[in-house]
Amino acid sequence: MTLILMIRHGETDWVGKRLQSRLPGINLNETGKRQALEAAEALKELPIKAIYSSPIERAMQTAQPLADRKGLSVEIHPGLIEMDYGAFAGKTFKQLWRMNAWKKMADPENTDPFPGGDSIASATERILNAIKDIASRWQEKDMVACFTHADQVRLALAHYLRMPEGEFLKLEVSTCSVSIIKVWEDKSLVAQINQVLSKQGWIDYLLNMRR
Repeated sequence: MTLILMIRHGETDWVGKRLQSRLPGINLNETGKRQALEAAEALKELPIKAIYSSPIERAMQTAQPLADRKGLSVEIHPGLIEMDYGAFAGKTFKQLWRMNAWKKMADPENTDPFPGGDSIASATERILNAIKDIASRWQEKDMVACFTHADQVRLALAHYLRMPEGEFLKLEVSTCSVSIIKVWEDKSLVAQINQVLSKQGWIDYLLNMRR
């Protein structure tokens, strides 16, 4: 069994406002930098053997403080990359929900790929293959940290929880939260979902639930 910590990147100025997708140059804001430092502090005593990251800046920036504390390098794993939303990338969520094409794509029954991008099935396959590959590199009871994106965490969790493919958005994945998956050669177990890693982050999460 390998213990996989699936950690969403910290906050950016786009979170909750625009669809970030794979657009370059979107960096952690001051809150996100604080979250990354607090996450590193919370995790530094764990026996983490390796740190993997999506190749997108905001994920790498979140991973680096933990790597610094553990004396490890951040290994880029392409399978941890964000879902590709194609033509919808960069639009505000207000714009998206005025578009019939987006409403169609957001339907849980939809199986079509985003225009110029991923389908839910292809994005799920990619993250599951990444988890399987990473787990195969380590021994029983080893622990590794994977810094990735909200929808990639949701897709993996939804699969292991045997949720219908289109229902993954029903899972909450906060910025700089950790979800834990135990991976054996022939099975997997979800051990934790959306554990916010800082005290202030937990307070912010609870306050946001009231909105």
